[in-house]
Amino acid sequence: MRPILTVIGKGLHLPFRIITSQMEIIRTVAGLRSSVEALKNEGKTVGLVPTMGALHKGHLSLVERARAANDAVVVSVFVNPTQFNNKKDLETYPRTEEADARLLQEAGTDIMFAPEAEEVYPEPDTRVFDLGPVAEVMEGAMRPGHFNGVAQIVSRLFDMVRPTRAYFGEKDFQQIAVIRRMVELEGFNLEIVECPICRHDDGLAMSSRNVRLTPAQREIAPAIHRTLKSSVEKAETLTLAETRKYVVDELNSMPHMKVEYYEIVDPLTMQPIDSWEAPHNRPAVGCVTCYCGEVRLIDNIKYNK
Repeated sequence: MRPILTVIGKGLHLPFRIITSQMEIIRTVAGLRSSVEALKNEGKTVGLVPTMGALHKGHLSLVERARAANDAVVVSVFVNPTQFNNKKDLETYPRTEEADARLLQEAGTDIMFAPEAEEVYPEPDTRVFDLGPVAEVMEGAMRPGHFNGVAQIVSRLFDMVRPTRAYFGEKDFQQIAVIRRMVELEGFNLEIVECPICRHDDGLAMSSRNVRLTPAQREIAPAIHRTLKSSVEKAETLTLAETRKYVVDELNSMPHMKVEYYEIVDPLTMQPIDSWEAPHNRPAVGCVTCYCGEVRLIDNIKYNK
């Protein structure tokens, strides 16, 4: 008989047998610390993949990277309330814990950390991080408090796990810069690993929010990536301002689509640039947020000028 899936802590919702090796599902901070400490006492390196669940191939690519470079892999599955400035977005964010556990088990995850909110925040987290300019533009401007909430949960996870490496997808390009700033502020000793965007065959960036698209919206949503790719070609002859206008106008002309912002930025500072001559010695990055119906989608692309 195969071993039964081990679940540590309260809130057992997953009565199924594992498929390959054993994975722990841990729901308490104390249980997480204990299990990770045991791994480290064996001299093992630990890779951490923070997620909000509703896992797809993009998340699993992060797990694969972590699995290849570390002795053990911890994946958090937690919809963090402090990073939502829109209550409806929090309520509608997809939650698929049982399916997530199966995927993580098959991917070779050692620990799935799936706590309740009161376990992570027994008291309100009132910390305010001095994240600086990287958090003040684009997502930071459109979603006040969002990045402070990201810093709160990621710093808590880093403190709980003390990983050797932590893995983040480049779809959330600005978020990576914010996390690097938080690591600098808090003095965590770990490596931040950036991983490429995973896309569907039609180019749409994989996102947990994609499941909320209607069939008609799902058909048009890949236009975001197509337009960004086209803009890279057009940038050979257009100014930066003209390139930016092309992307905004093209997407806004399509049914269901409404651009919230499109900025071409320095990849280190996240600040918008006004000519292709800046930034020096590194590609500019175009970052877009576009509503497709009521679903807010993000993407980005590099300009190799």
